[in-house]
Amino acid sequence: MKLLQFYLPGHGTRLGLLYDGLVHDLTEAEPAYDTFMALLEHAGGQAATLERFVREKGARVPGSATYSWRELDRLPDPSLPHLLMPVFSPEVWGFGVTYRRSAEARDADLGTKLALEQDGATDSIANIYDRVYRSERPECFFKATASRCVGPHGQIGIRSDSDLTACEPELAYILGANREIVGYTACNDVSAWDLERENPLYLPQSKIYAGCCALGPVIVTPAEINDPYLLDINCRIHRDGEIVFSGFTNSRYMGRTFDQLNEYLYRDNPIPLGTVVSTGTGIMAPNELCLRDGDTVEVEIEGIGVLSNPVRKL
Repeated sequence: MKLLQFYLPGHGTRLGLLYDGLVHDLTEAEPAYDTFMALLEHAGGQAATLERFVREKGARVPGSATYSWRELDRLPDPSLPHLLMPVFSPEVWGFGVTYRRSAEARDADLGTKLALEQDGATDSIANIYDRVYRSERPECFFKATASRCVGPHGQIGIRSDSDLTACEPELAYILGANREIVGYTACNDVSAWDLERENPLYLPQSKIYAGCCALGPVIVTPAEINDPYLLDINCRIHRDGEIVFSGFTNSRYMGRTFDQLNEYLYRDNPIPLGTVVSTGTGIMAPNELCLRDGDTVEVEIEGIGVLSNPVRKL
């Protein structure tokens, strides 16, 4: 099933079920389910229980409490119903360098070499991103809180001190209890590449700021995703009425499993229910097509939908 959050004037946040082009207002049937987090907590963080609750309540949603997808898929306007980010996650974490292309592209730009030492002797020279790609330990970083995230058609940001900010289209998953994945969504891990390239210690500033993360448009439960390691991922940058960049990858090119990512995410690290984990990008736009104020970025993932966001300079 596909779940989403939307804003209804006079009522606030509502939880919806997308089925056959219509959004059914689950909050109408069960006022306690006003957000995805509320539903997840009622379900004890378990995907199967969550789906059962939705089926039970969804069957009693009155026919009048429905909205067309087109009606909600619009620019945010407090006077009109519109989509929100699908989960107000307490934490968003990211993993990087999970795709070979990402490792090679980042190393080529950084131009930095590190010596790999084995048994006290320099054995070979490897780039730092390629070194992470081949290591057992992945790159893991804190990305955002809900207040730093936006949903469909919300404005993603370019830091005021960045001249090279890029979109990073990624498959993301939502965690329930006991490391269980309770849903999948699309993520745009917007990043100020120039800050990170200036010095790797600037990574937090590259990653964490207002509008640094977009999520949506829906959460798809695991029962509806046949194979999360076989999803087409597309990214498009629109500028002045034209598509100036289009990129494609597939999640099968990811070099790590979700279990491997979770092993390091949870290691000595308490992870709250509803945490979003973004799994890295395999699509890298060239530097000359870094984001500009006024652009629109689309991240499209098979089975999940299109996450579209305008860009603004902060």
